[in-house]
Amino acid sequence: MHVAIANKLGALGVLLMDAMETALGELSPSAAALLLTLRYRGAMTTTVLADIAGVAQPTAVRVADGLVRRGFVERQGRAGRTAPLRLTQAGMRKADALQRARIEAMEGLLAGLAASDRAGFERTLDKLLAGATRSRAFARTTCRLCDHAACVGPFCPIGSRASELERAGDMQEEP
Repeated sequence: MHVAIANKLGALGVLLMDAMETALGELSPSAAALLLTLRYRGAMTTTVLADIAGVAQPTAVRVADGLVRRGFVERQGRAGRTAPLRLTQAGMRKADALQRARIEAMEGLLAGLAASDRAGFERTLDKLLAGATRSRAFARTTCRLCDHAACVGPFCPIGSRASELERAGDMQEEP
């Protein structure tokens, strides 16, 4: 890779991270991932949330406890040693506000592109995302902040690629 391209990709990564940090406000990236995962996927245990958020299970428990204390998440009835978590009404409002802030932040980064440039950028972005996808678990973790209703089937390059890999039996082992 040419150093200039690496620099530009790195700078874009910094812009994206900074925009996301601003959009998250007082929430940590892990808290935002748990909140939005519960918003778009429904109730689940901290073990499943940890896998999707890409954090250790004890970290997910600690983060979930913080979300419970803030009134965004509640524990449902226990099933053995597990207690599925779900969003409260306050958590739903917080998740929706977080998603709006995330979209506005990304829109701000794209504001300098004309419509035709955006379309070309989206095609290139789809290729980059599909090319990076190596498994279904990777897809779930990578899309942990996504509104899954807006990006389904052929509109999701990551999910589409994961499905192709599954059909081909060509999934890589997760670390």
